[in-house]
Amino acid sequence: MSGALKGKIALVTGASRGIGLAVADAVRAAGAHVIRLARSLTDGSADRQTDIRCDVAVAADVARAVGKVLKETGVPDIVVNNAGIFFIKPIEQTTPAEFAQTVAINLTGQFLVARAFVPHLVQRGSGHLVTIGSISDHVAFTGSTAYAASKFGVRGMHEVIRAETAKTGVRTTLVSPGPVNTDIWDAVDPDSKTGFTKRKDMLIAEDVAEAVLFAVTRPARVAVTEIGLLPSIYSPRG
Repeated sequence: MSGALKGKIALVTGASRGIGLAVADAVRAAGAHVIRLARSLTDGSADRQTDIRCDVAVAADVARAVGKVLKETGVPDIVVNNAGIFFIKPIEQTTPAEFAQTVAINLTGQFLVARAFVPHLVQRGSGHLVTIGSISDHVAFTGSTAYAASKFGVRGMHEVIRAETAKTGVRTTLVSPGPVNTDIWDAVDPDSKTGFTKRKDMLIAEDVAEAVLFAVTRPARVAVTEIGLLPSIYSPRG
């Protein structure tokens, strides 16, 4: 899809690794100027790329990043809300701090970014908000109390935004992948556990990036409201 996004501005959160990095690379390869946000990045720029250090769970960080984006590049055409964390523990072993951190990054972070940019998209009458959810935004898995709470919340928030922007020209897409072979699985070691999809069988980050690219390159008359992705060999754990 080289050139399909020429002249567009795309902002991606959690863009230093995994799905976020793959999405950022894909939209840039398609011609967009990509703005990468992540807490591990340092502010800088390259050809059709701007990096901004930003912890999306921190309101002041988001405000700084948004101000920088609006001043230096203008309102993005595409906003990809991706940043997130993941762990597996039964509820009795999940600490309040772990729960709060997961919700802060996975849900509140997406809220802060959407809240900042959606009004600008609506005012312009065009733009695309892509929310990276998960199969865990609609299926319950044991050991995922915090993650499920955050991702079910992400789905609910996204659907409300979709309803609120339905007649504005702004498009919204929820992308809900199953297990993706990124470093979030390192601590879990699914290959050693019964009932988990093996890493060699998982989706890869580029699969999710291709789904995002498909959604944002449809004609303006087409709204791809939701995309679900699963590995072709999939073990749905309990």
